[in-house]
Amino acid sequence: MLLISGFYIALTALLLLALAYMVVRLRLKHKIGLLDGGEKTIAVAMRAQANALETALPVLLLLMVAELNGAYAAFLHVCGIGFLLSRVLHAWGFNQASGGMHFGRYYGTLLTWIVLLALIVRVLWLSVGGMLGG
Repeated sequence: MLLISGFYIALTALLLLALAYMVVRLRLKHKIGLLDGGEKTIAVAMRAQANALETALPVLLLLMVAELNGAYAAFLHVCGIGFLLSRVLHAWGFNQASGGMHFGRYYGTLLTWIVLLALIVRVLWLSVGGMLGG
């Protein structure tokens, strides 16, 4: 069972749903059905949603593999919480700055990369160790 990664997958899906809702809300407000119609707020919201999705796939897959390969629960929770916080921080900063520079965007990206790198290293360590028999 993937209890820990399942928990963070569900929370990430909830975040993605909230970001999608922001895009739909802006489309309805500006009466734009396809793409961004030249409306910058829609383009920014779409990009924030897409960026979250782009990072979610590798992070959540690695989280699942780490859990299946026996990574410590505390490590999985730190990575899951860190990833969720990073994506909320990034989306908030991205939207606040209309796609420009913002500390939320910067630190959200940095934290995402740290979590991703930690998961990569841990999965490689567990996988190679398992392949070598120990």
